[in-house]
This record gives sequence, structure tokens and C-alpha cells, in this order.
Amino acid sequence: MTCEAEQPGRLRPLRRTEVLSRSLHTIEHTGSAYTVEVDTTRDWQARLYRDGEGHAVADMPATFPVPGGKIEVDSSLYGVTRVHLVLDSGEERRLAPVAGTAEHLRAALARRYPRVSRAIGVAAILVLVVNLVTAVPTALEFLTRIPKVAAHFGTFTSPLALPGWLNLALLFAGVLAAVERVLTLRKNRVLDIETMWASL
Repeated sequence: MTCEAEQPGRLRPLRRTEVLSRSLHTIEHTGSAYTVEVDTTRDWQARLYRDGEGHAVADMPATFPVPGGKIEVDSSLYGVTRVHLVLDSGEERRLAPVAGTAEHLRAALARRYPRVSRAIGVAAILVLVVNLVTAVPTALEFLTRIPKVAAHFGTFTSPLALPGWLNLALLFAGVLAAVERVLTLRKNRVLDIETMWASL
């Protein structure tokens, strides 16, 4: 969605208590510092600041025109999934997370401990794949309980009967895995289906 006429005030410094709820990304472009803010405690809007001053506000997915291109922002229930400067030439540059944000801390971990970072990334993928495999039969069973669907396609009983504690553990692990993927701005169409299921 394109930006609205409303403009945010001056950019506030990031507080430690906001690390899990406020996302800030920045980039230098045409002699100015552009910063995108997404604060999930207020709303699901994106705010653009130019050299610290409020510039524009837009609903997600947001598009902010800037000299020579535009800044595109999108998010999910787990955080910001896209924050890129797209130049008129077609070149894309990802905005960098501001120091102190969860995204910046995750990037710092990757730089200091690359093996640990890779292990966390692989674990997140495995969790989402397991959740996807277990969610599909459950979703099919749920759908075939709808009378109109059952009348046309019959009923389906999931072969997986997981105990409640395991379902809860998988759901919790799935949320953590989804957050990990968002913090590193990784996106996959198949895995995104699982994160949408986990958010229901």
C-alpha cells in the first residue's frame, strides 16, 4: 500500500523493553538516512523517517517513494519479512537493522558464532518441516468434517494422533522457528504455509 499523508513525529530512541516489539531498519540513500519503523504494540503500520524526522506512514504492505526508487516493507505475525530499497534500475538493497533491535542482535550472533548461527537456522527449518508434515493431515481431517466438503469428497481421519503435550511443544517450537526466520529475513513459500498454520 502506498504511503498516506500522515507523518510520524521525530524518531524515538530504541528502549531495551521494545526489543521484541519494535523493528527499526535503516539505509543511507542520496545523502540521507532513511529509517523504517514497525511497532507491533501500536499497530501494523510502517513509518518512514528521513534523517530522524517523520516522513510518511503506510499500512502493510507499504511502499514509500524515495528519490530514484522506493522502499518496500511487509510483515507477518512474527515480524518484518521484507524491508528493501528498490531502485528504478531494478537493483534491490536490504535495509540494515538498527543497533539494539532483535534483528541486529541476531545478526551479531551470526558474525560472532557462525556455526551456532547455522545450527539455529537448520533447527528452525527442521521444526517447520516437522510441523508442516503433522499439520497437513490434521487440516485435511478438519476440512472433511465440514458437511458440504464431506458430501463431495468423503471424510478423512488423520493417521497421526499426537499427545496434547507434543502438539503444544511443536506449536511453541514452530513459533520460535518462525521468529528466527523473520529475524534473518529468510522466506520460503512452503515454510510460510506452516508459519501461517502455526499462527491460527
